[in-house]
Amino acid sequence: MQEITREAILARAAELFRDGTVDRALGWRAGEFDYDVTPGVFTSAEELENGFVWNDFCGANFSKYLIRETGLTEKKVLVFLKPCDTYSFNQLLTEHRFAREKVYAVGVPCAGMADPRLLRERFDGVTAAESAEGGVLVHTLYDGDVTLPQEELLADRCRNCKSRKHVAYDELLGSDGEVLDSHRFDEVERLERMTPDERFAFWQNELSRCIRCNACRDVCPACTCEKCVFDNPASGAANKAPSSSFEEQMFHIIRAFHVAGRCTDCGECSRVCPQHIPLHLLNRKFIRDIDRFYGEYQAGAEVGSRAPIVDYTEGDIEPGQAVEGGARHA
Repeated sequence: MQEITREAILARAAELFRDGTVDRALGWRAGEFDYDVTPGVFTSAEELENGFVWNDFCGANFSKYLIRETGLTEKKVLVFLKPCDTYSFNQLLTEHRFAREKVYAVGVPCAGMADPRLLRERFDGVTAAESAEGGVLVHTLYDGDVTLPQEELLADRCRNCKSRKHVAYDELLGSDGEVLDSHRFDEVERLERMTPDERFAFWQNELSRCIRCNACRDVCPACTCEKCVFDNPASGAANKAPSSSFEEQMFHIIRAFHVAGRCTDCGECSRVCPQHIPLHLLNRKFIRDIDRFYGEYQAGAEVGSRAPIVDYTEGDIEPGQAVEGGARHA
């Protein structure tokens, strides 16, 4: 159950539309099912009242959508940001992808979002799901109505949340949290303990399911190139069915290298993958290595920060050098 109610969010949004501060808002709306919540653009308080959704399934991060929407209006775009979303927001500002003065950011506290896939894996015939006292109320065809504790349905990124603290906003609804002592690297460390052959087999199995839909790239706040190499027919790497498992692996490995040092670990890539590939683990491996080699760094923690891999210092690690304790400077 989320701390802030839908009514409180709508009331503030209506005021911002009414006084002319904004003329559009990025928010969540119902998809095919109640638990299938999707991003939406609302151009009036009335549209928000009729279509805006705020519940335990509002996992989408709107930061990337601001690139397009801020270019379509002379006024500000209202955007609702959960704590994890604000890191992507700051990283995009660092990369000058939209103008800060064109956005009115409202921070909303988040107690963690549920993963609809866990519902479908657990029950046959889920017809609806809604936030309820004590968890999530699930309506099913065969098991009746069942209330599950929210923690049983939490998405991986929420179960291993790095921070409940907003790092950017114009206005905050409700209370703010703290940076957490996250266990998000536990799975990375488990993979690192594997032998090279075991790791290769793990990723070959995972990446072999890729259908090259490009959903991970399209949703990723760090993938904002105006022309992607994978869409360039002259590159030889245009979007197509892969002819070998090597192509499948290279697509994701190249993309992970592309966002290294800029990935905020928002988890959107894994959230939208229709094949349930844990793509976020590739990015977390890079984040973990950067922390070990150069000292702890969190992309998007503040606007203007430079990732260690693009910020040279004389104490930087040399190729092949072992690092103890993750010290960045000698």
